[in-house]
Amino acid sequence: MQAPLYQVKAEFFRMLGHPVRIRVLELLQDGPVSVRDLLADIEIEPSSLSQQLAVLRRSGIVVSIREGSTVRYALAGGDVADLLRAARRILTELLTGRNQLLAELQQIDAPSEPLHPTR
Repeated sequence: MQAPLYQVKAEFFRMLGHPVRIRVLELLQDGPVSVRDLLADIEIEPSSLSQQLAVLRRSGIVVSIREGSTVRYALAGGDVADLLRAARRILTELLTGRNQLLAELQQIDAPSEPLHPTR
């Protein structure tokens, strides 16, 4: 029996739910990147990066490219980059809304007159 689509989507988003995986995907948006460059940019242990890359590879959203002794990783398709851009737009809207609400709250809470007038 096949899992319902909503469950498959939830698994997909759970797979994305790690900061290192998101950072790797962001770095791969501009094209293939070597493991050495990923390590320099993310600053984690090689074994941790290897584990996260394996998860992304198994999911099929990144591919590895061997060039001699160098391994480079790339996005399997442009849709992942589109998803990251969409997430950025959504977060920007959410944070903008929160900043507007915060400004309104601060304006409402700001006393217009001193609480204890001086004599």
